[in-house]
Amino acid sequence: MTQRHVSVEGVRLRFAAAHMATLGDELEPLHGHNYEARARVEGELTSDHWVIDFSVLKRLVREACDHLDHAFLLQRDSTLLEINEGDGQWTIRFRDRSYVFPTSDVVALPIANTTAELIAEWIWQSVAGGLRAEGHASIARLAIEVEEMPGQAGGYAAEL
Repeated sequence: MTQRHVSVEGVRLRFAAAHMATLGDELEPLHGHNYEARARVEGELTSDHWVIDFSVLKRLVREACDHLDHAFLLQRDSTLLEINEGDGQWTIRFRDRSYVFPTSDVVALPIANTTAELIAEWIWQSVAGGLRAEGHASIARLAIEVEEMPGQAGGYAAEL
């Protein structure tokens, strides 16, 4: 089986977001990035001789990026943070620090840490779900890369 690939990056595949990842048993200071996402799919050519239309792949990645844009990314499954949601806000505690964010400013991701690798995996799940739902059965593999700053990126790739 011959595999071909298509990749997209740049044009509106970006999001600005704040986070504070844990490193070992420490918590980074609250800060933000202008993230960029890249996607690559591998698969067989369709009867129209495409792996996938570029615009479809861009749209699915852009939808995931738009969901994260201008938000605080919360690692909802962290074992190091005490996290509570209620009364229209999220409260996050770590040792002697507390943070309170309005619910509308938070995207609570089902991940253990807000690293580029885990954010890429979350985007992968979103894009993979869209590919499946839209019937793109010729795609065998999807890779997502999330760049925090030029030259510094994390990624996730898996078979579909």
